[in-house]
Amino acid sequence: MVAEFLSHYNMYCTKICAGIFAGIAASFTNDLMPLFVIVLMFEVADFGTGVWKSAVVAKRNHKQFAFQSVKAWRTIVKLALMLLVIFLSEMLGKTLAEDGERWRLANYMTGFLCGVEMWSVLENAAVISDHPVFKWLRKFMKFKVEDKLGMKFEDAKKED
Repeated sequence: MVAEFLSHYNMYCTKICAGIFAGIAASFTNDLMPLFVIVLMFEVADFGTGVWKSAVVAKRNHKQFAFQSVKAWRTIVKLALMLLVIFLSEMLGKTLAEDGERWRLANYMTGFLCGVEMWSVLENAAVISDHPVFKWLRKFMKFKVEDKLGMKFEDAKKED
């Protein structure tokens, strides 16, 4: 059930690991506000590279690119939920801490979200760019997805 949820939302191990490592790094910072701004910037970067990737894919497939407001609304909803998680984490950390101290749960959650969004930007860049680094990254991601699905992309195309 968890694997199905993660695969549906494109949350495979590399994204989770990137989020965990970024969360650990962010938990060592004192101030939450710069992390809050950074998560906003990551979300904007993911949205921008996602739109750019869609345009590149449409051009490669000789199709007309069309900006879809559904995707924009999903980004807005995702951003609102991310901010809600950060806010709730900060409130929980303050509630559980003793005498004016604060746990850094919000710092950790913000770092985790930044790590996941960073991987999404890298995935978009792998599709957009033909730079050797991104070619390797694209090949690595394709291998990971095929491994999780248990089938090759070519096999899926034949079934369609």
